[in-house]
Amino acid sequence: LKCIASLNGDPAVHGFIVQLPLDSNKPINTEKITNAVAPEKDVDGLSSINAGKLSRGDLGDCFIPCTPKGCMELIRQTGVQVAGKRAVVIGRSRIVGAPMHDLLLWSHATVTTCHSKTSTLAEEVSKADILVVAAGKAEMVKGEWIKPGAIVIDCGINHVPDSTKASGKRVVGDVAYSTAKEKASFITPVPGGVGPMTVAMLMQSTVESAQRFLEKFQPGKWNIQYNQLTLKMPVPSDIEISQSCIPKPIDQVAKEIGLLPDELELYGQTKAKVHLSTLKRLKNQPDGKYVVVTGITPTPLGEGKSTTTVGLVQALGAHLHQNVFACVRQPSQGPTFGIKGGAAGGGYCQVIPMEEFNLHLTGDIHAITAANNLVAAAIDARMFHELTQTDEALYTRLVPSVSGVRKFSDIQVRRLQKLGINKTDPKALTKEEIKLFVRLDIDPGTITWQRVVDTNDRFLRKITIGQSPTEKGFSRTAQFDITVSSEIMAVLALSDGLDDMKKRLGRMVVASSKRGEPVTADDLGVTGALAVLMKDAIKPNLMQTLEGTPVFVHAGPFANIAHGNSSVLADKIALKLVGKEGFVVTEAGFGADIGMEKFFNIKCRYSGLRPHVVVLVATVRALKMHGGGPAVTAGVPLPREYTEENLQLLAKGCSNLNKQIQNAQMFGVPVVVAVNAFKTDTKAELDLVVKLAKEAGAFDAVECTHWAEGGKGALALAQAVQRASQTPSNFRFLYNVELPVIDKIRLIAQKIYGASDIELLPEAQQKVALYTKQGFGNLPICMAKTHLSLSHDPEKKGAPTGFILPIRDIRASVGAGFLYPLVGTMSTMPGLPTRPCFYDIDLDPVSGEVNGLF
Repeated sequence: LKCIASLNGDPAVHGFIVQLPLDSNKPINTEKITNAVAPEKDVDGLSSINAGKLSRGDLGDCFIPCTPKGCMELIRQTGVQVAGKRAVVIGRSRIVGAPMHDLLLWSHATVTTCHSKTSTLAEEVSKADILVVAAGKAEMVKGEWIKPGAIVIDCGINHVPDSTKASGKRVVGDVAYSTAKEKASFITPVPGGVGPMTVAMLMQSTVESAQRFLEKFQPGKWNIQYNQLTLKMPVPSDIEISQSCIPKPIDQVAKEIGLLPDELELYGQTKAKVHLSTLKRLKNQPDGKYVVVTGITPTPLGEGKSTTTVGLVQALGAHLHQNVFACVRQPSQGPTFGIKGGAAGGGYCQVIPMEEFNLHLTGDIHAITAANNLVAAAIDARMFHELTQTDEALYTRLVPSVSGVRKFSDIQVRRLQKLGINKTDPKALTKEEIKLFVRLDIDPGTITWQRVVDTNDRFLRKITIGQSPTEKGFSRTAQFDITVSSEIMAVLALSDGLDDMKKRLGRMVVASSKRGEPVTADDLGVTGALAVLMKDAIKPNLMQTLEGTPVFVHAGPFANIAHGNSSVLADKIALKLVGKEGFVVTEAGFGADIGMEKFFNIKCRYSGLRPHVVVLVATVRALKMHGGGPAVTAGVPLPREYTEENLQLLAKGCSNLNKQIQNAQMFGVPVVVAVNAFKTDTKAELDLVVKLAKEAGAFDAVECTHWAEGGKGALALAQAVQRASQTPSNFRFLYNVELPVIDKIRLIAQKIYGASDIELLPEAQQKVALYTKQGFGNLPICMAKTHLSLSHDPEKKGAPTGFILPIRDIRASVGAGFLYPLVGTMSTMPGLPTRPCFYDIDLDPVSGEVNGLF
């Protein structure tokens, strides 16, 4: 059954048969097996569905069993018209007799079916113009029974004794051939008659199946069912909208977009993981068009990048009928419960079910938490054991004797090779080599690896660990970060396969030794364990939008400490699934100066993918703030400057929009500005933003109302993106990674932010020297700065220039593959506000529905 299910789902297979009778020592339900074959691939015509269609006369919409089909072809070749003739079929099996009766009947013959209980068999046979025998009894039909001139088709295969044959037997049919041939006008021999025709018809049916497949499924075009939205005004809450829509079963979504059943790992009815084998299967499929959604420098409320991403794919898919995929990040539980309340989009542009999207999903973030904290535990445990044991004791425990044999593990062999010790026999190491091998000699002051938790817990920002008496006084100061800031999250997002992920995990630098050498996860011996913990997390999560278009939700690296983009793997699989004319729309976190810049310089550099269009989201609200409007604060009503028309303030604030358009153009990619309209915006304000965006060099700029209207409200945006994707793209990186670290930082600061120069504080200068010495100077740069300004100061709005950008420190994510300079004073552990979002979240104990989210 598993084999049949795999063949059913394989688009490269158009027909297969189950050889009967089934050969097994244990009983097998033949009916269950044959009915498991998909009717459209059942070229033997044995499933109940095909048999039912044949009995009803739906001959053009079914497969006919091959032996009866061959019999009909033999009759046709005689030139005798079947219509009006009298036909007799002996046998009523579902393989030959029953379908033969139906075929003759629908060819307008008068048909009699005879069987073992027929008392007047000879009489019935004598009336037949056409006789088909499939009784399974040697030479039961006598020649004298045959009507002169009849057509005789003998489907029998029987063995009778024959001393003249080497085997002692010979093959005969159900008809006494030697006498019957004297009376029949046409008769099939046994063997060599019906058998070859059966094989020929099997091949013919397989060709027919392929033709039907190509007619029904146009190559590269999905056969997808979209959901019709029922729009309400005023727009209900996000969760009301989400729960009012019944999502398609996720296995249906998978089938619609060309995924095979064995490429899917279901997590309930509405979400599933997709196996990486999909990428291998589709490796020769051309990629679709690659679109990144970013934004201007936002207010603390956000300007709707996620909503625009979903609205755009709904417009391209449900309204313009293009193959389209959204690829978005998985939100962190901390901000969801603490300050954001969810990240599934909003209004009529959401990923659903939003409760599943915003909560545990498939456990990827928990897997990262477990993996990260395993590394943290390994660091402190290793330091403890090195401080309390001799070299020999450490060596005995690290390379124990099992059944009298000591053997290095693979990861230990890698460490020996790294140390330049080319030995594989544990007994062959010298005392000095043993010391080098067993002592990582970690300098506690250089540990950069912290523990993580997926909750906004400000009281873990600085802690003291090791205070139990069992730790013998080896305490130190440490901290907790939020899980999505873990380097393992960035590794997940940038890996292009299991092997690449494992190598990246092994390369992660957690500290330096007292000799100034980097200490990696591989040195700690945890690489394999990390890969095992992450083996499921690496598979992208499949969900859907309100209008039924597919979405990959995968990875959620912090948009300031890390690069703030969803996974490379999700994008790569999606690009193959949509095909050459399709679209993949992915989102870059925060404003274009952060998320988009990192998308191009880091994600695209590692993935090898080249974008076709940048969608830059802007709002009147944010642009007024950049023009000098009062502060915008979450949970506080907007000042009147934002709710009343003010074209002067708006025009001044468009300096930020202009700068972000220029930033995108530096990479050689056309920019389409999506003006996300709010109900307080006036037509004059929206028109002004569109006009100024075009004057600033945008390929196009359009007003969008997708929050209130779903995909319909983003139609103009979708059409503009289609047009922009057809223009020549001259994509280029901002810098060459071979440049010195300081030069790369300076280029980003001057070209993207508008700074006049950079200033490295002493700690940052030391790190530049250290990382260059350790061989990490050629890594891309991932700037960690505020998202609320183009500069390092969140109070500087618009497009400031001439400032000096201070770099207080630089850290390395060697496994992920970037250095991240710290600009300003941000924390990697957000705190809970006075009134967190969880005040509004509850569970209905009767229905089990989530209420109040989000």
